[in-house]
Amino acid sequence: MKRRLRSGLSASLLAVAACVALHSPDSLAARAAQTILKETCQGCHTPEADNALSRISHQRKTPEGWLMSIARMQTMHGLQISDDDRRTLVKYLADTQGLAPSETDGVRYALERRLNTVEKFDDQTSQMCGRCHSGARVALQRRPAQEWERLVNFHLGQWPSLEYQALSRDRDWFDLARKDTVPLLAKRYPLDNPAWKKWLSTAPKAEALVGDWSFSGHLPGKGELAGVMSVTADGSDTFKVSVKGQYADGSPFNGDGSAILYTGYEWRGNVIIDGVTMRQVFAAQGNAMRGRMFEAEHDERGLDFVAAKQGSSRLLAVQPGYLKAGVETEITLIGSGLTGKPNFGKGVEVVEVLEQSPERLRVKLKAAANAQPGLRNVTVGTLKGPTLSVYSKIAEVKVVPEFSVARVGDGGGSTPKVQGRFDAEAWGKGADGKPYRIGVFPAQWSVEAFDDRAKEDEDVKFAGTMQADSGVFTPGDAGPNPQRKMSTNNAGNLKVIAAVDDAGKSLTGEGHMIVTVQRWNNPPIP
Repeated sequence: MKRRLRSGLSASLLAVAACVALHSPDSLAARAAQTILKETCQGCHTPEADNALSRISHQRKTPEGWLMSIARMQTMHGLQISDDDRRTLVKYLADTQGLAPSETDGVRYALERRLNTVEKFDDQTSQMCGRCHSGARVALQRRPAQEWERLVNFHLGQWPSLEYQALSRDRDWFDLARKDTVPLLAKRYPLDNPAWKKWLSTAPKAEALVGDWSFSGHLPGKGELAGVMSVTADGSDTFKVSVKGQYADGSPFNGDGSAILYTGYEWRGNVIIDGVTMRQVFAAQGNAMRGRMFEAEHDERGLDFVAAKQGSSRLLAVQPGYLKAGVETEITLIGSGLTGKPNFGKGVEVVEVLEQSPERLRVKLKAAANAQPGLRNVTVGTLKGPTLSVYSKIAEVKVVPEFSVARVGDGGGSTPKVQGRFDAEAWGKGADGKPYRIGVFPAQWSVEAFDDRAKEDEDVKFAGTMQADSGVFTPGDAGPNPQRKMSTNNAGNLKVIAAVDDAGKSLTGEGHMIVTVQRWNNPPIP
């Protein structure tokens, strides 16, 4: 959503403040949160019964959501608050007025900075809310009807031209927002929810997360990785973190950092991996963690992350997750408590167990030449986990993400480039003729003009460069380019093409990438 910030924090400083506030465990023992609320917030938010405050006590949000609220008070209302007090307040509000794990299901992509996600909301939500910011921002908060209506009033008061923008000027936006959208949101995202009350009473203690965690991950443009993350207590809800792992090609994935736990399960960490600061945004429940790690300065450079606490029993990943009929291949299983005998289903023979520990099981497999194509359930003893894809030939190649946005940058400016990063997914057809995902394959990558206009404007020449062997696209520099018609910038409209070799036969898949201008307003929840 395009907004002009008033004096105070700039958009870029807000993004930095968000990272510092949510991922740094330092100085949490500043002033007590209740004191901050009374001395800093109560000047505008009036006291109510049961130690409640107007507006504040009638909302529930994620840590990022509360941080955005406080930042808005700073930028729009001149709130003066120290970094320490802001951290303390976000922690307190997220813990006492947060969201239950079930309330974030399906929309965690926004917290995890998966900014190429194509959202799927109903038309009303998409048109009334999702045209300016993500629908996930709405879905990641809870309010009663009166508070949803006040939010509508705030929008129109703060952005009075809103009714004249696209998807507003063709309808009576304000009446629709008050009479239709407010009841919808109040019903779908209510303040009072049994799931939240249950979570408050049953949430495990933070010390349950202390220990060693086996993890598996996948980084587009680089591949699969695995390792161990060691967690030690550094306070009541804060931790020291050490990561030791490696990619499938043998390159290291090692580093150290710290983390903080909000709401009993919202894990936020800062870990320096081989000299690069990476953020951790995980949901940590029981003996499982799941989420995403991404570079602090480049959220598009991120990896999926799943972990199991050592001492528990869980099969996390099969690397690689596919096997060709008639071929012998090494497969590695990642998890915790991998003590039983491995089984890969009908038509797949375990030729040799090469390495076995509770966290890692490496085997040599062979699929029969006539093995039926399709998915096999993988088990280790009584453990069940991810499937193994058996295939004889690739039927289709898909580019993932199918649609993406890259952004020009640098060029003497302060905003870095935002890369496009892609995987080539191979798909097969099962014995029933239905398609199934085989897995991510190596590919040769290229870009082409998406349409005639892009061809005429020579977008392939100016918009950026695709690394042929990795699927990483680096956009051009920001600013006007005198070599282009009318000295326009290096924006472009491109096809992304992946060519996968299958026994000498080349199969291609296509995706769509828009190369556009810098992202000036970069809030914690897009």
